[in-house]
Amino acid sequence: MQENLYNIAFERTVLSAIIFDPEQFDELSSQLKKDDFYLPAHKDIFEAMLLLMQKDLPIDEEFLKKELQAMKKFDEAVMLEILSANPIANIKAYIDEIKDKALKRNLLTLTTEIKRVTVEEELPSAEVVDIVEKKLYEITQENQKSDFKDSATMTYETMEYIKEMKARGNSILVGVDTGFSELNKMTTGFGKGDLVIIAARPAMGKTSFILNTVNSLINQGKGVAFFSLEMPAEQLMLRLLSIQTSIPLQKLRVGDLDDAQWNALSGAINNMNSAKLFVDDQGSVNINQLRSKLRKLKNQHPEIELAVIDYLQIMQGIGSQDRHLQVSEISRGLKMLARELEIPIVALSQLNRGLESRNDKRPMLSDIRESGSIEQDADIILFVYRDDVYLYKEEKEREKAAKAEGKEFTPTYVEKEEEEAEIIIGKQRNGPTGHVKLIFQKKLTRFVDAPRHAPAFETVYENVDTKSAQMDVGGENISMPTL
Repeated sequence: MQENLYNIAFERTVLSAIIFDPEQFDELSSQLKKDDFYLPAHKDIFEAMLLLMQKDLPIDEEFLKKELQAMKKFDEAVMLEILSANPIANIKAYIDEIKDKALKRNLLTLTTEIKRVTVEEELPSAEVVDIVEKKLYEITQENQKSDFKDSATMTYETMEYIKEMKARGNSILVGVDTGFSELNKMTTGFGKGDLVIIAARPAMGKTSFILNTVNSLINQGKGVAFFSLEMPAEQLMLRLLSIQTSIPLQKLRVGDLDDAQWNALSGAINNMNSAKLFVDDQGSVNINQLRSKLRKLKNQHPEIELAVIDYLQIMQGIGSQDRHLQVSEISRGLKMLARELEIPIVALSQLNRGLESRNDKRPMLSDIRESGSIEQDADIILFVYRDDVYLYKEEKEREKAAKAEGKEFTPTYVEKEEEEAEIIIGKQRNGPTGHVKLIFQKKLTRFVDAPRHAPAFETVYENVDTKSAQMDVGGENISMPTL
């Protein structure tokens, strides 16, 4: 390999500096990784240093020798070269040089991979582009990981995670805030790498529900990517402004506002000008295009903590395969993308109309269109249900039937500005199922937490093993670009 792709002397200097000043390794270990080193023996020494740090043992000559011998990777000549190198106090420039050369080696490896998948395996161009983009994203994010993690690494990382959770003060919120307190209690938030499905029949308010979550996040200064396949970006913005200002959506649509409402709107606009919200409303996208766009956006804006797709069944498939196979490919692709980018991806989904023939119209997992693969890939499945939607529909059908028969019709259903709503947790891979009561404010298309004092609004938990779950641990302007 060409010498401009590695520098053995620089690697030796960095390792020597760590041995002579082990206290700096804690910080260096977050900047460097084993594969940044070119010489295999240097990789082994750096790995041994990591193991010593995890075991809370000194990183010195004797312990390194012992650890390397246990790994059966001790090379006395290499160790002597490192110990004889002149340690320096400021090694940042050396680290930058090592990482730069490692990046070049990775890019060179990528060119070989491109040749293999293009020429030797003769993969379709769309798949080649996806492979290259994914690998390039991993390289630029320095996100390469080994194929396997040993027990020592996993237990160390797990304990660090538990300590971090303990340091939060036993907060129930572990993942991304859903925007609803009772739902946060049941889910602990949407976790990194989770695929979350929010499903409902038309007019139930699934888009309104997720916009409440989006609003909560952007008000916290967090970033959101929104793929709106059905609704223009401007309509989404109108809904968000209605949620923020408590101005009825219809009034915003026609500009029928009094002075107080104009002032409230002006304040909300100023707030949204600095929001980290990015909307793609092209209306058609397949899984490969979505992956490419979201990787690029996440690379440019690391603050993005949630991605939303509205909605799943509108996404285009690849090729001419059966629709259920296309949906399977889409759901699996979204799950893998969520893990790759380490953010939750929320996909909205339609339900089969067959549920409307049942007496109890509350959704079940089997009601999701093409439910097999979606149910399998999802970490959390939420159903949005409002009984008033069906009560109103039945009232209109009775009125129509009465008019057809020439009979007098007496209304029994009273339309309300605020309706009871349920969020049914149909699946949760790492938590209980059950349902949470909310209130839907129709004019604002806004969901809010139900009053906790009302018995009718108690949260219902199912399948909860509270005993085994206990653990004690010691102690710019808003941009809506076409991405």
